[in-house]
Amino acid sequence: MKVYNFSAGPGMLPEEVKLEAQKDFVDYKGSGMSVTEMSHRSKWYDEIHMSALNDLRTLMNIPEDYYILFVQGGASQQFSAVPLNLLVKGKADYVVTGNFSGKAAKEAVKFGDIVVQATSKDKNFTYIPEGVRFRDDIDYVHICQNNTIFGSRYTARTYPVANAPIVADMSSMILSEEVDVTKYGLIYAGAQKNVAPAGLTIVIVRKDLVGHERADCPVMLSYKTQADADSLYNTPPCFTIYMAGLVFKYLLKLGGVKEIQKINEYKAGLLYDFIDNSDFYHNYVNPADRSLMNVPFVCASDELNAKFVKEAAENGLVSIKGHKLVGGMRASIYNAMPVEGVKKLIEFMKKFETENK
Repeated sequence: MKVYNFSAGPGMLPEEVKLEAQKDFVDYKGSGMSVTEMSHRSKWYDEIHMSALNDLRTLMNIPEDYYILFVQGGASQQFSAVPLNLLVKGKADYVVTGNFSGKAAKEAVKFGDIVVQATSKDKNFTYIPEGVRFRDDIDYVHICQNNTIFGSRYTARTYPVANAPIVADMSSMILSEEVDVTKYGLIYAGAQKNVAPAGLTIVIVRKDLVGHERADCPVMLSYKTQADADSLYNTPPCFTIYMAGLVFKYLLKLGGVKEIQKINEYKAGLLYDFIDNSDFYHNYVNPADRSLMNVPFVCASDELNAKFVKEAAENGLVSIKGHKLVGGMRASIYNAMPVEGVKKLIEFMKKFETENK
């Protein structure tokens, strides 16, 4: 039975990428070694590493005045790294639109004068606040671009306007839609949703923001440390970077982020249209703020939700249970989720509705 993985992370990887990795796993390009065991100082790995950096720069049209860093620790480690590196004046504003932006703000309070200038908690994070005003004398504004648990995202309508660099957690939407990198001072993203297996975190940071870290910033969290060493200060997550590089080449061959965005908009449109035209399933996110990547929905009762999750798994639609903070179901339809997977989900939803009304 064909299985479609709707997990919020780790997410699906393209079949083509997995097959390429399988082919090279034992003997990478005649080196006689797997990428999992070769030195990060070897000529083979150096090619993998630099190719991945260059391909990501091409995919996201990242200007040369930005560093691309490959680091470890997950996006959650960046909750500490961002204030440790960027709090020069000691002040930053946060917008809390979900669980992870809330955790980021809570962590940043340890390092400076942090103010949550807006939150959508009053409506269970079902919208993105508009027209938020920020202080003038701050080091940065922090947002979470796409909210994995609650299924909302920033668009041009809600993008923050501030006299300070914008810092964005893009873990669950990086490479899913076109982004103007120049609008941000710093972007960070865990790889395990749209890029690669868990273990790699991507940091894209404007060069003028690097080198001003606090005196108590640990060496491994310093962006300058990582930038000066091309992310090779210590042993990086080599195999995960190799897998990310394969995904970057796959997307380039597909036509880049512009083309995958069209596919993602089509997939999300199919699913949202079905939910909106059903009186059996409900999505509570403000339609203008809905995520392209994470689609939460519920039935009328917890019992029906549990039955849906069980029977969906029996039909090859796995990891569709919603987060405990929301309940119900959540279909994470990242880049690697094929259109066929979304169509199969909709077919099952129709069948389940008919049998349980």
